[in-house]
Amino acid sequence: MASDSGTLYLGVTNDLPRRIYEHKNGLVEGFSKKYKCHRLVYFEEYAEVKAAISREKQLKKWNRRKKEILIGTMNPHWSDLMI
Repeated sequence: MASDSGTLYLGVTNDLPRRIYEHKNGLVEGFSKKYKCHRLVYFEEYAEVKAAISREKQLKKWNRRKKEILIGTMNPHWSDLMI
């Protein structure tokens, strides 16, 4: 998730459409609500929750530039993928 100002939020869910709805409508307290991270700009799918959590931990260790490059490979214009 990204805000219009470029703040990035990363998380794991078992129901992407529901979770995006919650973020877009301010139903999730915390970081994404505070920084208005409402655009889905990148996602990955995993069959196993353990793998998704492992990948989340890996990505959270990355610096911003590395995350920007990853997002750009799938979504060069950082468009909202859940419109």
